[in-house]
Amino acid sequence: MTDPTPFVSALRFDAAHPSFAGHFPGRPIVAGVLLLEAAAEALREWRGRGVAQVADAKFLAPLLPGEDASLELDMADDSRCRFVVRRDGEVLARGTLEAA
Repeated sequence: MTDPTPFVSALRFDAAHPSFAGHFPGRPIVAGVLLLEAAAEALREWRGRGVAQVADAKFLAPLLPGEDASLELDMADDSRCRFVVRRDGEVLARGTLEAA
């Protein structure tokens, strides 16, 4: 049976992160791949599992450098993990990871 307790962690990307130089110069936003990487790292921390693939991901609003957000994971079933990134209650990104 899957544990119904979600995993929640704080999420913040420092403005000095090297990705901001190219994504996008003069008006940087957090790249979607960084949000996916954060979700994958959280899944490893929470369940000790890697990611086989990203089943789906939607990026609904940008996260800016230095903004505080939260990352929430919950297991949809034994092999699928849903993730949501929120800032002040607004959903910025959501999706499903297939756990390895």
